[in-house]
Amino acid sequence: MSNSTPQNPTTINRTEQTTDGDTTEERQRDEATHCPECSGQLVTDNEHGETVCADCGLVVETDNVDHGPEWRAFDSNERDQKSRVGAPTTNMMHDKGLSTNIGWQDKDAYGKSLSSNQRQKMQRLRTWNERFRTRDSKERNLKQALGEIDRMASALGLPDAVRETASVIYRRALEEDLLPGRSIEGVSTAALYAAARQLNNPRSLDEFAGVSRVEKMEMTRTYRYIVRELGLEVEPADPEQYVPRFVSRLDLDGEVEREARRLLRNAKDAAITSGKSPVGLAAAAVYAAALLTNQKVTQNQVGEVADISEVTIRNRYKELLELEHEDLVN
Repeated sequence: MSNSTPQNPTTINRTEQTTDGDTTEERQRDEATHCPECSGQLVTDNEHGETVCADCGLVVETDNVDHGPEWRAFDSNERDQKSRVGAPTTNMMHDKGLSTNIGWQDKDAYGKSLSSNQRQKMQRLRTWNERFRTRDSKERNLKQALGEIDRMASALGLPDAVRETASVIYRRALEEDLLPGRSIEGVSTAALYAAARQLNNPRSLDEFAGVSRVEKMEMTRTYRYIVRELGLEVEPADPEQYVPRFVSRLDLDGEVEREARRLLRNAKDAAITSGKSPVGLAAAAVYAAALLTNQKVTQNQVGEVADISEVTIRNRYKELLELEHEDLVN
């Protein structure tokens, strides 16, 4: 009498079926990516509509379907004219760019000018279209705030990525009902300042105060409130992030930028940067680097570019040079 336990035939059959299915899928995948003759890599030639082997040149498939547009364009302007799709959605517009705009040109599809009655009709349609785009107070609020963000970002030279992030931050503040008791301009300025800090493209508070319609005190108070309530992760500003902009505005070369970065790294290692303004440290490092590389620049010129006083530059650059002297002595 045998003590061996009989195996379940159903389990065995299911396992065999699963294995056969996996093998078939792997075989089909290999056939789609490898040459049947030499097992080389297959390459798709979109221009001729063929799939060929990169090793032996075997044509595996012909007359491939081209999923691109049926028209051709040789420059960006021609591509924009022939394209039948709109711009991608963006958070920088209150309706994310999905609504229809009626053009301001009083011309028909053939380029002919409209009659007087038609112009009046189109003007009425534009008015009603604008009313429908901003039907409630929240949309009107968002439209005004995003326009303010775009205006300030243009004045400060901030890229589209910062504007997009600022728009998302403002939308979150609006959704979480953080605006009552605060101005639209103040919250939009705080959102843009936080976005610039998050994307390592910071600007000083004085620069923001120069383009914003709110006072510096209100801006800083709103910024702290937005960061706390939304739980934004904003790291302390790094003085090195300001150096390239200051060097570019002063028309100095790359040697000054490299030397300024080195001075700031040494100061960071010596822990003398804590509690000091990153803008002042960056300006002082640029001035000290210009002195070390024998390039002419005055404290007044650096102060105008960085929007800080000459006294701050003198105090900070002396600390940096003293640290440099100690490193040389040691």
